[in-house]
Amino acid sequence: MKETKSAKSRHRQYLAAVLAFVFILSAVLLFVSIWERSHGGSFIGGGDNLSSTLQYQGETYVKKDNIETVLIMGLDKYSGTVDESYNNDKQADFLLLLVIDNDNHKYTAVHINRDTMTNVHKLGVGGGDAGSSIKQIALAYNQGNGGLTSCRNTGDSVSELMMGIKIDHYIAVTMDSVAIFNDLVGGVEVTVLDDFTGVDDTLIKGEKVTLMGEHALNYVRTRKGLSDSTNETRMERQRQYLKALHKKTVELAHTDDEFIVDATLKMGDYLVSDYSVTRLQEVFERISSYSFAELRYFEGENKIGTDAFGQQAVEFYPTEESIQKIVVDLFYRLEK
Repeated sequence: MKETKSAKSRHRQYLAAVLAFVFILSAVLLFVSIWERSHGGSFIGGGDNLSSTLQYQGETYVKKDNIETVLIMGLDKYSGTVDESYNNDKQADFLLLLVIDNDNHKYTAVHINRDTMTNVHKLGVGGGDAGSSIKQIALAYNQGNGGLTSCRNTGDSVSELMMGIKIDHYIAVTMDSVAIFNDLVGGVEVTVLDDFTGVDDTLIKGEKVTLMGEHALNYVRTRKGLSDSTNETRMERQRQYLKALHKKTVELAHTDDEFIVDATLKMGDYLVSDYSVTRLQEVFERISSYSFAELRYFEGENKIGTDAFGQQAVEFYPTEESIQKIVVDLFYRLEK
C-alpha cells in the first residue's frame, strides 16, 4: 500500500526528532552517518556483571529485562584515520550513556564527567589486557587504535564504574564536528555563562550571542584559561548548548525536508560506530515513539591530583551513593 504524504511527513518528523536527540546528547553529530564502517558488526562490551537482585534502602530490587545501552563519546582530537597501534593521542572529552528501556518505552541519558576517576585498562601488544590503574575515565580511549578497541576499552571503564552494567553499542565522533553541524543549523543562541577573556573575546559573560563556527566549539570544549577550569562548569555549558541546539535542530528538521539529507552528506565522515546502517535506522525508528525521561549525572567532589607527567590535573570522585542510585533507577525495579 502506498504511503500517504501526511504519513511520510509524520515519519520524517519522528525520525528527525530522534536523530536530533541523539546528536544533542553527544554535543556532536551522532546520528547522521549512513555509511557502513570498516569495523562493523555487533559490539558487546564488558559483559553483564550486574547482580540479578540487590538490596537498596531496605527494599529488594530485581534487574530489569530488555535494557539497551549506547555509549556516546566526543573525542578531543580532530578527525583522522584509525591505525593498527595500541595507543593513540585521543581522549574522550565528552561521555554520555544512553539507556533505553524497551519494556517501558523510554530512554535516559547519563552525562559522565571526563575527569571521573575509575579503573582504566592498559592494552598490550595484540590488544590484550596488560593491567589497570585508577585514572581519569577520558584516558581509557588512549588505549587501542583510536577506533573499535579504544571504544571497547572506554566501555569497559564505564561498565566497571557503574557496578558492571553491560555496554551494548558505541558511537564516537571527533569534536570538530560541533562547529560544522552548528553552522548547518544557522548557529545556536546562548547566554554566555563564563568569562572567556583571553581565550575567545567574542564570548562575554552574561551577553546573549549566536554561536557560529569555531566559537561554538570553544564554548562547549574550553576549560583551560577560564577562572573555573573544572569539567563540571564545562558540562553545565554543554547542557545549556545542547538544549538550545535541540530546539533549533528540530525546528529545521520539521520545516526543511532536505535538512537531514544535507546533514548526512556533510557529516558522515566524522563518526565511528559498531552499528550498521540498517541497525542504526531500526533503533531510531523504534525509539521515535519512546519518551525521553531525563538527563542524569553523578554527584561527587573535584580534587587536584598529579598526572603521568607530574602536572596538576583535576580529578572527579563520584559518590558511591550517587552511582548506586542511578544504576538502581535505570537497571532495576522493585521486586513484586
